Amino acid sequence: MEIEVFIPITLFICIYLAIKAVVDARARKHMLQSNGSEDMLRTLIEGEETRRRQASLRWGVILVALAIGFGLLEGFDWTDASPGLFAILLAATGVGNLAAYYLARRAK
Repeated sequence: MEIEVFIPITLFICIYLAIKAVVDARARKHMLQSNGSEDMLRTLIEGEETRRRQASLRWGVILVALAIGFGLLEGFDWTDASPGLFAILLAATGVGNLAAYYLARRAK
């Protein structure tokens, strides 16, 4: 695959993340200026922190499961793109999602 393919993809990802950061910052600014109760703001911030931690946990578990799936593919020397190869990667992703769900429920 040519490296030139990744340049527009990276550009769109960067634009998306920049817009998301600006929108999140404006939303926080409006919440602070709206003179809402301190308890409400604290609850919103704590909820956001919890969602961030759970998202990190989820992605970490999914990426580890995918790494194990790729390791299995390399270990069995499966290099041709076949339905079995994709099934192993999809199964690793599914197992990663289920493990992340289990860990998140157990942490509560």
